[in-house]
Amino acid sequence: MSTLINTKLVGLDENLGETSSDVIRALAARVAADGRAGSAESLADDAIKREASVGTGVPGGIAIPHARSSSVSEPTLAMSRLARKVPFGAPDGDADIVFMIAVPEGADADHMTVLSTLARALIRDDFTAALRAAATPADVVALVDAEVGGEVDAARGVTGTTAPAAGSAGQNSGSDSGHRVKLVGVTACPTGIAHTYMAADALVAAAKRLGADLQIETQGSGRVTPLDPAVIEAADAVIFAVDVDVRDRGRFAGKPLVQGPVKRGVDEPTAMVEEAIAASTDPRAARVTGSVASGPAMAQGRRGFGSSLKTWLLTGVSYMIPFVAGGGLLIALGFLLSGFGIALTADGHTVNNAVYALQNYSLANLPPEGLWYYLGAAAFQIGGASMGFLVAALAGYIAYAIADRPGIAPGFVAGAIAVFMNAGFLGGLVGGLLAGAAAYYIGKLDVPRFVRGLMPVVIIPLFASIFASGLMLLFLGGPIASLMKALTDFLNGLSGSGAILLGVILGLMMCFDLGGPVNKVAYAFAVAGLSAGSVDNPAPWMIMAAVMGAGMVPPLAMALASTVLYRKGFSQVERTNGGAAWLLGASFISEGAIPFAAADPLRVIPASMVGGAVTGAISMAAGVTSQAPHGGIFVFFAIGNLLMWIVAILSGTVVTAVVLVALKRFVRRRPVGADEKEAASAAAVVDQREPVAV
Repeated sequence: MSTLINTKLVGLDENLGETSSDVIRALAARVAADGRAGSAESLADDAIKREASVGTGVPGGIAIPHARSSSVSEPTLAMSRLARKVPFGAPDGDADIVFMIAVPEGADADHMTVLSTLARALIRDDFTAALRAAATPADVVALVDAEVGGEVDAARGVTGTTAPAAGSAGQNSGSDSGHRVKLVGVTACPTGIAHTYMAADALVAAAKRLGADLQIETQGSGRVTPLDPAVIEAADAVIFAVDVDVRDRGRFAGKPLVQGPVKRGVDEPTAMVEEAIAASTDPRAARVTGSVASGPAMAQGRRGFGSSLKTWLLTGVSYMIPFVAGGGLLIALGFLLSGFGIALTADGHTVNNAVYALQNYSLANLPPEGLWYYLGAAAFQIGGASMGFLVAALAGYIAYAIADRPGIAPGFVAGAIAVFMNAGFLGGLVGGLLAGAAAYYIGKLDVPRFVRGLMPVVIIPLFASIFASGLMLLFLGGPIASLMKALTDFLNGLSGSGAILLGVILGLMMCFDLGGPVNKVAYAFAVAGLSAGSVDNPAPWMIMAAVMGAGMVPPLAMALASTVLYRKGFSQVERTNGGAAWLLGASFISEGAIPFAAADPLRVIPASMVGGAVTGAISMAAGVTSQAPHGGIFVFFAIGNLLMWIVAILSGTVVTAVVLVALKRFVRRRPVGADEKEAASAAAVVDQREPVAV
């Protein structure tokens, strides 16, 4: 255990500040001082960002801030016993025992097993009491060593990390197991370090107190041992305490379900188990259908429809993007090799020039224009085929987000019908939602056991396809096609001030939250319409160019300001991040500006929005086009009017950098932690059941 914690990483009865951020920064500095992290500020920023999503405080006065960070060189524990308690978001009050877990990006499974064991120990009263009674840092190291010292060696001899207590939960002496409610569950969080395992043990302990059998599958960062199918089959109900997708959710299909965020499994395990026991005998209880954990509001109950709708749509867009990226770049390559005429139809031909060249010539019999023309025709045709899947993939994976795998087939069919009806990407959106809803509700039907095996492969795809595609074909496709035509005509008619205004709006959205929901809405709008672009209809390509250009501005501007214009106004860590931001910005990775925005949002974000608006306006006014949805300057061959696009990006970058420098020099920044202090009392009444990202 000495490789994870030592006396230099432990502090007792100390005052590290008044806020969770103060404590995290002090512990991060301790880790860096021991040579286990290259940058204390970078580690602290990663942990504070994680803390901002949901507090890491747990009942009993304990907090476990943690993060995966590229600045960490080896898995590390740092601990402080605070003289004065600090709020970390626990439901029962502030924390005086704080363990910081710092994990490298590539931590191995053995170390994750050790860290998960420590997290479990911290919810045990005897272990936390011993920590509070420890007289020296050496005593704390010894306690931790005694608790988890043998776990690495043990981990190398096992195949999974199913909660140890899970197996014993059904073995209470003195109880008739024939009359006990049998429960199974899954716990999972994105980091998979602490809450996954703490929730598992808390739920198992609660089930034991209530006289129920509960076996948990922990889907954390370590090894995962799936629950025995026989155990799942025998279960009366299922508990999902998760903030991410449940792997292979279909195993639990048809079982009564209680679901909530993983932190609820830590804070309210008894309530979740009681709900599961009640659901096991309630014929009206919600049941597992096979939808993803972040999917339908109908399955989650606590999640708003608007939040779920955004998740479904963005899931469809995320799966669609590879088709667009590959197809768009290939089409652009075809134009580069063969000229724009490759997409046109010559006199006397019934097909476009690309198809004509491929049908009438070969590598052994090249067309008169030569080899490059023929290869360009091939690239154009392959790209067009890829782009042809855009609407179907969008609809199919929207349906997948709602109803998991049973929704894919009806979703793809509904998307194909949308293409047939000329309903475009709007038709794909509607078709995917209809197909997903149909598949979801059909999957909820209580059918005889012998029919269940046919449900996901025959019955759900058949009837969901009939419902969704029938509605699209007979009723909805025509009106949506008319709406798409009107939208296309509007975009084609944009010129002058109208185009500039659209560019400003898109630029503001791209820079508002640097990869967040608003940014993603603008990006999804541009990508979804990309397939409608053509030589005769360049408006969708113009929108894509404006969106990509504006998204490149924030990281480029941060790099310019921190490494060239005003170095003394930025910390050493920020200057280092600024060096990396040059490449991130050039690659259209807006998130490269997040470290700057996290440290100083009230100056960085407004400055970024101003520059993004400038870039969007210039790009649209100059008629710049992009046939590629991503790649930044490295897809230059897919950019029409490349020179003006570069001018637009440079203009926005300079404007943002100058505005940011001015704000840093002349606008006073609020003291660090001021907002956190004001929000501390409000944080205590936040509903811990609300789904959040970990």
